[in-house]
Amino acid sequence: MTRKEVLVKAIEGRITWIAAADILGITPRHMRRLRRVYEATGYDGLVDHRGGKSRRKRIPLTTIRRLCELRRRALYSDLSIQHFWEQATEKHGLQLSYTWARVVLQAAGLAPKAPARGKYRRKRERRPMVGMLVHLDASTHRWLSGQPAWDLVVALDDADGRILYAQFVPQEGVASTFAALTHVLRQYGRFAELYTDRGSHFCYTPTAGAAPVVAPHAGHVSRALVVLGIRHILARSPEARGRSERAFGTIQGRLPHELRLAGITDYAAANLYLTATFVPDFNRRFTVRPAQPESAFVSVRGLDLRLVLSAQHERIVRNDSTVTFGAVVLQLPPLRGRLHYVRCAVLVHEFPDGTLGVSHQSRLLARYDRTGTLLEAPTAKGKAA
Repeated sequence: MTRKEVLVKAIEGRITWIAAADILGITPRHMRRLRRVYEATGYDGLVDHRGGKSRRKRIPLTTIRRLCELRRRALYSDLSIQHFWEQATEKHGLQLSYTWARVVLQAAGLAPKAPARGKYRRKRERRPMVGMLVHLDASTHRWLSGQPAWDLVVALDDADGRILYAQFVPQEGVASTFAALTHVLRQYGRFAELYTDRGSHFCYTPTAGAAPVVAPHAGHVSRALVVLGIRHILARSPEARGRSERAFGTIQGRLPHELRLAGITDYAAANLYLTATFVPDFNRRFTVRPAQPESAFVSVRGLDLRLVLSAQHERIVRNDSTVTFGAVVLQLPPLRGRLHYVRCAVLVHEFPDGTLGVSHQSRLLARYDRTGTLLEAPTAKGKAA
């Protein structure tokens, strides 16, 4: 309860003045002094005058008690505040304004308070240079007639609104995120910040609908971003992702019609249309000029993105030079320069294209398909064939 609500309850006699003093955390002597002020000045004594504004209204305590008594009657309990105020002033002769009647009734808990109007939100200015902030989001939509709803994953530069990456996937997750990051990093370079929602592949949510638990290095995506030196920003509401949400509104209003007019009926062809036609046309129409012409993208030359942007699982090499990953057994091939890796800690990688890999100390030892069949092994110089 607020200070005003406690004092109104004491004026009504619903609680004692001593109890009100205990609730407000003041001494009984101070409460007696406040009570004398209220009895002398009326309801105006509840108002803090330190603001320097004059208050001309004086509401006697008897008026407050009478107003609350009338409101508790079954005859008036279900009336609106406006209707009850009209009855109290016209039929019972109470002298107070509608505003003061509403304030008194709400403080006494006899009338509901109006819902909050929400927080003030200020439009966030775009980043001045490209490569400073990239939005990564996905939209589930029935993009093709007669086909199930798929997710469209889009990476958008904040400075100019340009689409850096777009791809249809059955469902967004770790693999789709790594595929988008791989494309952006290879085509444009490393950027400074990544802005996403709070999906389960970005942060840990122990209970559905509860606030996510954001822990550094907790997930595959978080670990990769730390290695790359990219700051991860998690949006707290759809409104916070307004720029990407508006972009998806434009895409949903245009792309399904264009796919229908182009006669595309499957998502494989839709992905080709995205890359060749839709994204260039979108960027030509909706890209804006950034505040500064420079670029914040930094080259990632020399960094093995394939190993960094993959789901990683620690394993120990068995005595027969095999590594188990679920029901799949990965046989390490003979490698030049080292006899074996028995009992060594290695990492099993799940690459975005669905293949598997085994690495040791940031060096890829071999790559396999999902059945464990060897696809490639390093050459004598340590590079994959």
